[in-house]
Amino acid sequence: MLLELELQGLLNQHGNDRIYPFSGYTGLFIKPGFKFNVIDGLITNFHLPNSTHLLLVYAFCGEILEKAYNLAIEKKYRFYSYGDCMLII
Repeated sequence: MLLELELQGLLNQHGNDRIYPFSGYTGLFIKPGFKFNVIDGLITNFHLPNSTHLLLVYAFCGEILEKAYNLAIEKKYRFYSYGDCMLII
């Protein structure tokens, strides 16, 4: 919530729809149900099941991620392998 308020303040401060660099602290925990307002893509990798990283990715792309993970497990993909990544848009 704090991060979203800061982002809104930055948009209002500059009077346009651009996001400008800033730094600060937040207590934001992104999990399913979170509404993304700024990004429309995510570069990530296959995270270990039951990890908080996986929650973030699941929040972004929803149930389709479950199908991707089931396929990865079926095909015996190795999680955290060097070079594995995916672009989600």
